[in-house]
Amino acid sequence: MTDVVVVESPAKAKTINKYLGQDFTVLASFGHVRDLPAKDGSVRPDEDFAMDWSSEDRGEKQVAAIAKAVKGARNLYLATDPDREGEAISWHVQEMLRQKGALKGVQVHRITFNEITKRAVQHALAHPRDLDTPLIEAYLARRALDYLVGFTLSPVLWRKLPGSRSAGRVQSVALRLICEREAEIEAFKAREYWTVEGRFLTLDQAPFTARLTYLDGRKLEQFDLPDAASAQHAKAAVEAGQFSIASIERKRVRRNPPPPFTTSTLQQESSRKLGFGAQQTMRLAQQLYEGVDIRGETVGLITYMRTDGVQMAREAIGAIRDHVKGAFGANYLPAAPREYASKAKNAQEAHEAVRPTDVSRTPEEVARYLSPEQRRLYELVWKRAVASQMQSAELDQTAVDLADASGQTRLRATGSVIAFDGFLKLYREDVDDAAGAEDEDSRTLPPMREKDPARLTAAQADQHFTQPPPRYSEASLVKKMEELGIGRPSTYASILQTLQDRDYVKLEKRRFMPEDRGRLVTAFLVNFFERYVDTGFTASLEEQLDDISGGRAEWRDVMRAFWDDFNAAVAATKDLTISAVIDALDEELGPHFFPQPADGGDPRACPACGNGRLGLRLGRNGAFIGCSNYPECRHTRPLSVAGEGEGEAALAGGIKELGQDPVTGAPITLRRGPYGLYVQLGDGDTDAKGKAIKPKRASLARGMDPETLTLERALALLALPRVVGLHPETGDEITAAIGRFGPYVKMGSIYKSLDRDDDVLSVGINRAVALLADAKAKVRSLGPHPKDGEPVEVKRGRFGPYAQHAGMVANLPRGTQMEDVTLEQAVILLAEKGKKLAPAGARKGAKKAPAPRKTKAEAGAPAAAATAKAAKPAPRKAPAKKAGTTAASRSRTKAKA
Repeated sequence: MTDVVVVESPAKAKTINKYLGQDFTVLASFGHVRDLPAKDGSVRPDEDFAMDWSSEDRGEKQVAAIAKAVKGARNLYLATDPDREGEAISWHVQEMLRQKGALKGVQVHRITFNEITKRAVQHALAHPRDLDTPLIEAYLARRALDYLVGFTLSPVLWRKLPGSRSAGRVQSVALRLICEREAEIEAFKAREYWTVEGRFLTLDQAPFTARLTYLDGRKLEQFDLPDAASAQHAKAAVEAGQFSIASIERKRVRRNPPPPFTTSTLQQESSRKLGFGAQQTMRLAQQLYEGVDIRGETVGLITYMRTDGVQMAREAIGAIRDHVKGAFGANYLPAAPREYASKAKNAQEAHEAVRPTDVSRTPEEVARYLSPEQRRLYELVWKRAVASQMQSAELDQTAVDLADASGQTRLRATGSVIAFDGFLKLYREDVDDAAGAEDEDSRTLPPMREKDPARLTAAQADQHFTQPPPRYSEASLVKKMEELGIGRPSTYASILQTLQDRDYVKLEKRRFMPEDRGRLVTAFLVNFFERYVDTGFTASLEEQLDDISGGRAEWRDVMRAFWDDFNAAVAATKDLTISAVIDALDEELGPHFFPQPADGGDPRACPACGNGRLGLRLGRNGAFIGCSNYPECRHTRPLSVAGEGEGEAALAGGIKELGQDPVTGAPITLRRGPYGLYVQLGDGDTDAKGKAIKPKRASLARGMDPETLTLERALALLALPRVVGLHPETGDEITAAIGRFGPYVKMGSIYKSLDRDDDVLSVGINRAVALLADAKAKVRSLGPHPKDGEPVEVKRGRFGPYAQHAGMVANLPRGTQMEDVTLEQAVILLAEKGKKLAPAGARKGAKKAPAPRKTKAEAGAPAAAATAKAAKPAPRKAPAKKAGTTAASRSRTKAKA
């Protein structure tokens, strides 16, 4: 009779099973086993926020396996992740088992461990506890809040702002931050200013540079030299002076090491140093936490990665201090262990910081067992944790003031020298290596004494312009959300990904730019639901959720207070007309869509009719720019800033001819269709029966400027796909083309989209091979199928990873990583859940050919003909139309009858 342990992932189950042996059965829940159904009414405020839960087949299957294992067992240990979400999963498993009657005579325990090591797991088993009711209630409140906001606010968006998608509670606030930063950038006016520097020699002929700080006895502020004339006057004053050392100020400063990583600081530093997105960072961290194979043993390398605590266990601190002393010497070890406290708003510090489970497993030692990405992230975690217990760095900073004989003109030179590197020997924030830290912190000045003369060798005036605030990167946005107290550490990655998946923002050069769709949604929410996208309100709601998890508030009381006000705000929009919405958005977003042209003209003047006014319009497919003189003037253009719409406005009048095809003599034209710009060969011919032949067309790749498109490039587009070359290792042919989702390269069944900077017409073989190598990482071969020998693969798709064999595909269970699936699991999954992969022409949206209509002669054929055909089976009746037809269609049916 064995006890049962339930964890979340199969990888973790495999590792823990090795630690516990034959006395335990370890099973995985594969994440959540049930959730709120995605339909209206799953949360019922009128019934004291009662909730309906449902489970998919996968969840039912996993719980059934757990129920079977529990039969006859004395103890069930729920060992899901040590956070609010993990507590919720344990609660769901327990509730589903109780409903099945599987817990009679079984003691249910909750255990947690911050690291997957044998010692930690055995310690958890020796110290079980009950499920944490306040944590579960905080989960219920958060889940109900997100559901009610989504299913209440999203329909308002769909009705009042067609073309928009759902609005999430926290995602909408993050989107507002991105949009407001973009508005700041657009409103920014660069301001000119100048600085003056002098290059000097000391008595010993050592060079140094100083910047002008006082002119005519007055301290210079940033904009006190606003133009070239004032800068030249200041430069002349420097050139005319005889300077000496007026004062020398020296001081030693200490720089303390940063604390070990929390979830958000790990995401920020991983983005800055490694270029990893938040999702990629968390996926790699999950792999390091669950364990990697080291010499035949699965070893968890880091502690749990979803945390906002910066403290570490005493034994971990002791081990790190021992390592520091042994590896770097006693000088690098502070007298007492360093203690850290989180400065983040709403920090609960329920768990340790992210740290290595065993400091003796250095990055160099485990590197050969890790992928390159895993190795880099582990090295980052290891160095940060070790550095946090090292001695402070000490820097000698020097400031030298120079003055002319009158004392009216003064310059300052600064420098710093690392007197003791301390933790900088191992780690420094925002710098990739120790050499970079040394370069930045070692700006030395030559030896000087007060009253020594300094000889000017040259002076120069430099022009500068103020810069707009930078767009948010993943790192800076996570930091901002953490400072404001919005969301929780475990949600940041999914929040950023959701904004991209809904096409509200795009990530360009690792910076977030709001799409027009996102700006419209934000403007709508700010105008009509301002309170619910306010950062202060959202942060206060997070604090209330934390109060629930801490047992300081009752979750239904929090829900009632929120729902009463929110429901009233939604009801207030019932009589809101679309025209009122458009007027409000047109006024708020006017400066964005209609920036002032350089010639000072009217930015809203219609280019087609000349006297109409451009403004925001709304169609059933979303918003667009249209003329006020409609229907007389039908000028429209997609939503984009004037001059940035990739030339669509240039084709508002129709077609642009580029030249003639040198082979056929047919015209090559540039046109605009419902899906964007394209080039076309000919005007469309007819066949022998007079039926129109569709002309050959090719879409413009993103980034192509229609204003400068040449005939040669148009012909090259029409000739796609083109052969790029042969793969140097496999000899397979690589082609480049443009598809539904943009330009791509292809080799066999492997596709890879081109980056924004790649040109589909000129991409070379080396670049194509590099791109396809990246794409191969999204395909994992498991081996031949045991029945037919055909390959079984796991692929990463748009909606998550899936298994594929021949023409069958099956989505992997939620939360399952590609790397965790075995051939046996994939074969079972394909057999149970597999669906046929429909051919391209037969997929959703492909139109069926209409049945031929009978002629009058056929309709009036003699009865004998009908009798002769009676032996054949009668044709199946056309299926009745589904409910939901419009009143107009019903009236047409009656008229025909």
